[in-house]
Amino acid sequence: MLYLASSSPRRSEILKMAGYEFTAEPANVSETVLRGTPPIQIVEQLSARKAETLAKLHPDDTILAADTIVVFKGRILGKPKDMEMAKAMLKVLSGNVHQVYTGYTVIYGKKFYCSHEVTSVEFYPLTQKEIEDYVATGEPLDKAGSYGIQGRGALFVKRINGDFYNVVGLPIAKINRILQSMWNRKE
Repeated sequence: MLYLASSSPRRSEILKMAGYEFTAEPANVSETVLRGTPPIQIVEQLSARKAETLAKLHPDDTILAADTIVVFKGRILGKPKDMEMAKAMLKVLSGNVHQVYTGYTVIYGKKFYCSHEVTSVEFYPLTQKEIEDYVATGEPLDKAGSYGIQGRGALFVKRINGDFYNVVGLPIAKINRILQSMWNRKE
């Protein structure tokens, strides 16, 4: 059995699209990290924490966990607390390039694999009206960086360099290869 340690509907959609049967079960873990921790370490630590928590509950199953953050010039842009914060984040991203980091961990028996993917995203310059209209849809309020590339936020993206699905929250092609390798290898 494959468990996805996440409540993210986007991660579930990606796994379903790829043909996986799984159970989504969020791992309630502390998401605090030491101040100054580099983005790569943050996403890997958090995904590992989630996977290890679920692995204790389901030791005979495969656990997949992921964590995604948006970073602009070293500043982490998490999920906005309110509409004003979402507007401010979008204003920062407007006309600029930022990075999306997703850390992922897969645990299967004694096998443990933890890594990350980074994708650069460039936004077109945005008008204040575009930002306000987008925030009014509510879409940015539960997303790191205040946008969803798989939704209306796609209208802001000039180009990406890297894995599109990483920006959505799960680099599925890489995850697929890891899962297949783990399941096909003898202990």
